[in-house]
Amino acid sequence: LAIPMAGGCSGATAWALTFPLDCVRAGVQGQPISASPGILKKQGALETLKHLLRSKGLMGLYAGVSPSIARAFLVSGSRFSAYEGALWLCRWSGLTSSLNGGRYGE
Repeated sequence: LAIPMAGGCSGATAWALTFPLDCVRAGVQGQPISASPGILKKQGALETLKHLLRSKGLMGLYAGVSPSIARAFLVSGSRFSAYEGALWLCRWSGLTSSLNGGRYGE
């Protein structure tokens, strides 16, 4: 139970810290594309960040964070568990050994 919890907590923490960057990225990517150049000026990341902060405040950078954190917790927890399970199977089958640093064939 400790391995999936550790994986889940690490994934949720990573998403919580980087979610504002994802909001800015989505804002930049969501801008309309102009058919002719020069008519519609696209905003860069800093301009998009300033616009988000002015229009929605600091909490606007975390809009929709709950489902993403829940997903990250589940995905990271299962990935950590799958990795540790695969490592256990490799050690059990003799493919690797914790005694030789995990190098095959020594």
